[in-house]
Amino acid sequence: MQTTSIELIGVLATCLTTPSFVPQAIKIIRTRDTKAISLWMYCLLVAGTAMWITYGLLIHSPGLIIGNTITFVLTAIILVLKIRHG
Repeated sequence: MQTTSIELIGVLATCLTTPSFVPQAIKIIRTRDTKAISLWMYCLLVAGTAMWITYGLLIHSPGLIIGNTITFVLTAIILVLKIRHG
């Protein structure tokens, strides 16, 4: 498989998974209600996403870098609000 085809698969995967955090982030920003979400899950997710960004930078993969940066921002917002509002 050519590199451009492989990168396209990564970009499509990003387009499918990254937006999944938008509704959760919007709801938490509006309501400040974080009781139903797991602190540990978001701690691990933010750390893992940071590692995916690092990996993307090391292999020069724009799809990994952009998608995971957006996911990192969204999940970090949720994590900060979870820490602040319990």
